[in-house]
Amino acid sequence: MTKYIIRRILLFIPVLIGVIFTVFLLVRIIPGGPFDFVGDKSLPPQVVANLEEKYHINDPIWKQFIDYLWDLISKGDLGPSFKYRGRTVNEIIKETLPISFQLGLLSMILAIIIGIPTGIIAALKQNSVFDYSSTFIAVVFRSIPNMALGPLLIWLIALKLGWLPVARWGALPPFFLGFIPKINADFFKHAMLPTFALGTAYSAGISRLTRGSLLQVIREDYIRTARAKGLSERMVIVGHALKNGLIPVITYIGPIFAAVLTGTFIVEHIFGIPGMGKHFIKSIGNRDYAVIQGVTLVYSITLVVANLLVDITYAWLDPRIRYA
Repeated sequence: MTKYIIRRILLFIPVLIGVIFTVFLLVRIIPGGPFDFVGDKSLPPQVVANLEEKYHINDPIWKQFIDYLWDLISKGDLGPSFKYRGRTVNEIIKETLPISFQLGLLSMILAIIIGIPTGIIAALKQNSVFDYSSTFIAVVFRSIPNMALGPLLIWLIALKLGWLPVARWGALPPFFLGFIPKINADFFKHAMLPTFALGTAYSAGISRLTRGSLLQVIREDYIRTARAKGLSERMVIVGHALKNGLIPVITYIGPIFAAVLTGTFIVEHIFGIPGMGKHFIKSIGNRDYAVIQGVTLVYSITLVVANLLVDITYAWLDPRIRYA
């Protein structure tokens, strides 16, 4: 397993370089440039030329890429932002990534806490009232997009009932382990609505996938053999069926986990959360090359790490899975 992990980490390097080059090339071949407009006004051609020379955008693409890659490898420098003057991409990511990470982490915790137990109970009580009810609720939440659920929660919970704040993320709590927040009352009140809006759709998907996978596993021969040996139903489900039944769920959770941890623009925009997703979407419209590349790099690293954790979890869930 150790050799496999080392090999996978080494393979990350060409993958990330390929991602960086692809994004680097694509953002430069699309029409428009970062200095074509300031607000609604276009800049004079001489001013645009001077700015492009200052930021070396008029250099050949191959030279721009080599310079960018060298600064990234040697100094960890993601470059300056073209639209946020005086700010670097490193500063923007350092400021916004923890907020997006908090929102994504809390949303995934909520999704897992609701989805997996609900799916297990629905599978064990197949065709019961609980099974039909959970299926109906899962379909409803899976069908409602974030852009509709978020405003609905604000209107009902925040405006009509006045139970929770309308928007914002509240005062940032102290951190431990880098990003994970220590929950306090102010943070909890501000986090509830956006966490629910983002996590419910994923909890619905996890619940349905857990139910379907577990139903298939509990019909296998080795489960009948375990029951025939006189094992308790709890031992059969927890010790034998559940681990194999969770493998498809872990496969689903991995990429989703990477996506929500790096920011979900719609939920962040609706609730006024100053996360990384907002800067990513704005940077595309502004042609802010460095911000696009920096956020994409963060997302790519998170995705490959999440996929590695998924593969490692496979071996833990099913001892028959081994990596040579």
